[in-house]
Amino acid sequence: MSEMIIRPIKSASQYEQVMAQIDQLLDCPPNSPEADLLEVLSILADDYENKTTPILPPDPIDAIRYQADELGLSSKELAALLGGKNRLSEVLNRKRPLTLKMIKTLFQQLHIPAESLLAA
Repeated sequence: MSEMIIRPIKSASQYEQVMAQIDQLLDCPPNSPEADLLEVLSILADDYENKTTPILPPDPIDAIRYQADELGLSSKELAALLGGKNRLSEVLNRKRPLTLKMIKTLFQQLHIPAESLLAA
């Protein structure tokens, strides 16, 4: 393999070129010069992706549903946290906004990041 000059990725076209190189290197032998190049190019691609496409926090309702599902909470248990079955239904159907008290409870009890609960 010939020596290459490795530079930061600064444009979408450069990113596409690097991704094509990564694709060609995916089956390279471990601990080889190609594997080292694959690692460096992957780091550069990841850095470019993080700079150009930041990951936004999830929608608050999606975050609540996801975490409740992950924790295996029943509707009854979730309703108890939010102030009752009717209030839970209104919140999940986006008819009632989360109150500060609800946000604190969900943060403390379900460990949903406040950043997600406050996203709009």
